[in-house]
Amino acid sequence: MCQSDEIGQNGWTSTPVNAGVIFGDRPFINEPAPLSFKDIGFPHDDPVVKKTYDYAKAALHAETFNHSMRIIIGLLAADKDQGIAIAKQQFPDQAAVLKPATWALTCLLHDIGTSEENLTANRMSFDLYGGIKALQVLKDLGATTDQAEAVSEAIIRHQDLGVDGTITFIGQLIQLATIYDNIGVHPHVKEFGKLIHDVTRKEINEAFPRSKWCSFFAKVIEKEEKIKPWCHSTHLVDFAKEVSANTLMKEWE
Repeated sequence: MCQSDEIGQNGWTSTPVNAGVIFGDRPFINEPAPLSFKDIGFPHDDPVVKKTYDYAKAALHAETFNHSMRIIIGLLAADKDQGIAIAKQQFPDQAAVLKPATWALTCLLHDIGTSEENLTANRMSFDLYGGIKALQVLKDLGATTDQAEAVSEAIIRHQDLGVDGTITFIGQLIQLATIYDNIGVHPHVKEFGKLIHDVTRKEINEAFPRSKWCSFFAKVIEKEEKIKPWCHSTHLVDFAKEVSANTLMKEWE
């Protein structure tokens, strides 16, 4: 594989960090179509994904693992025939070459820094430490260096919301996915809740129950900010309150 192929396949393509630039004055680029959960696939046949799935399920709280699964197949679902179907609806050029496995690995490990062991094992912000931890884990589990680094970069920057500069394509995707599931509104995208179809949102939340996720995750953020008042989560002003106030997902909480 040449370096230019890896850039697209592992989501390195340079993308505006400001999602408002991408979507303009609309909540989507192309109106999303419904995608039934039963039509959604998952790259279980990839050996690194399978090992990472098992690792994440064992390491993460059950609530966090379900959150990770929702953002894998909810916002950017991997369809059997179309690849990453919803990404393809909004970002067809990038999605046509992006490896579903790289996306799955990013989602599975994006909150690894919040695990019971990792959150209190160091003084680093959970997203920064999580990215470093993911880099080590993925190399140990057999990922290529480029894939592991792409995932690590995306995890490190998944809370790095802003309006200036650029981010990797997969970094923007993980930002969109986590904001959608955690808060339901986006500071730079109007009517953000319309980004995916209501049918898709309903089926994903029923398949991977939220189990009062917003309340659970808000407490994780509050704990981090209490024991690490310097942490990167403080960059997102009133983050825990915004997570608790998620009205888009209230029906399934």
